[in-house]
Amino acid sequence: MIYLELFLTFLQIGTISFGGGYGMISLIREECLARGWLTEEALMNFIAVAESTPGPIAVNMATFVGSSQAGFFGSLIATLGVILPSFIIILLIAALFKNLMKLKGIQGALYGIKPVVIGLILSTAVTLFLSNLLGLTTVTDSLSVNGSGLVIFACMPLLSVCYQKMIKKPISPIILILFSAALGIAFYGFT
Repeated sequence: MIYLELFLTFLQIGTISFGGGYGMISLIREECLARGWLTEEALMNFIAVAESTPGPIAVNMATFVGSSQAGFFGSLIATLGVILPSFIIILLIAALFKNLMKLKGIQGALYGIKPVVIGLILSTAVTLFLSNLLGLTTVTDSLSVNGSGLVIFACMPLLSVCYQKMIKKPISPIILILFSAALGIAFYGFT
């Protein structure tokens, strides 16, 4: 049954993922592609929408995937699956926090998890860069440079630096999102 499969898949992702939503993207990608729930292109579109909508990206991704597979109830089941482990863990930590953080083993485990989280986030960034801007999804793919995407990608740090120099404060991420959306419409239209 699709509801059970959605719930168990996202429960597993929520249980074994560390580092928040960006750390989960690579696991969500692997599970969705392996199960045939989404194509690579559809997944990239879901990631873009999930990043630009309010809320945690992993919850948004689970909601979108669940909705694409089983409608409204699929989105509820997938979302519940991805947030349930974090909810339970936070409840336990809140109850035991003071005592747990004193233990050297807990401190060591958290210290050891940090590089893994950084690696997962970097892996997601590299995967998105290679597939969206260079057209590489597998090792055997030929290079297919997305010139418009590269221009938009290059404009973001340029805009950020110029804004910082002119206004003397960091640019709001909302402005970057709106500017990149405007560039996307200019380059790709509304298709």
